[in-house]
Amino acid sequence: MADEKAKHEAANDPGQAAPETPEIGAETGAEAAASEGAAPDEATRLAEEVASLKDQLLRALAETENLRRRSRRERDDAVRYAAAPLIKDLIGVADNLRRALDSIPAEAVAGNEQVKALRDGIAMTENELLSVFERHGIERLVPLGERLDPHNHEALFEIPDPTTPAGTVLQVLRPGYRLHERLLRPAQVGVARGGPAAKAVPEADAAPDSGPDAGRETPGDTGDTGDKAGNGAGDKSAGAAEKPGSRYDTTA
Repeated sequence: MADEKAKHEAANDPGQAAPETPEIGAETGAEAAASEGAAPDEATRLAEEVASLKDQLLRALAETENLRRRSRRERDDAVRYAAAPLIKDLIGVADNLRRALDSIPAEAVAGNEQVKALRDGIAMTENELLSVFERHGIERLVPLGERLDPHNHEALFEIPDPTTPAGTVLQVLRPGYRLHERLLRPAQVGVARGGPAAKAVPEADAAPDSGPDAGRETPGDTGDTGDKAGNGAGDKSAGAAEKPGSRYDTTA
């Protein structure tokens, strides 16, 4: 009752000021300062969160693209080399056809028309099979006279031949086959051992970049190297003898 009376008197007395009442929603100085300090921290946190999410998104997109490319490459390889098992089986058929041709001596062909017709039929079958191989990207490797390539050739023995550069293929026991860029079977070969010694180059004529292998001849360096390789393949007196008309030994 006393409070209500005082309020009534204050209202009727114009000289007396009314008591101040705090406004609803007004902030004190400390609260305003705290709000101003929290705003930059919240903005920084949100910016870091956006940067983190963006980085995760970019990583996920890159991983998805890599997975897509890898899947496409695996699918293409599966289609490209799907026939590899079948081709490996057909390679044996080609080997047998070549063995059949090499087993017929030239004298029997010259004196008997039936034998000649049989040999021609086998040769036509072999040629047709090799043509089918070529159309489907299957390459036959007969590296006679070439330098030994350990990625495509399998050296079984060495043939002493001082007239041929060392490492040159002088005899092909079994041809190799390759499907596109994938090796199906390496060629089994015999290589030359020894070879010509490196020629001494006069100091005045020596090239600035001549090294220890500068005088060594390799197939394809000079024009007569192929002839040397061919002559070495023809007169393999120290190696296994080759049948007339055969490019490789069929007994392996």
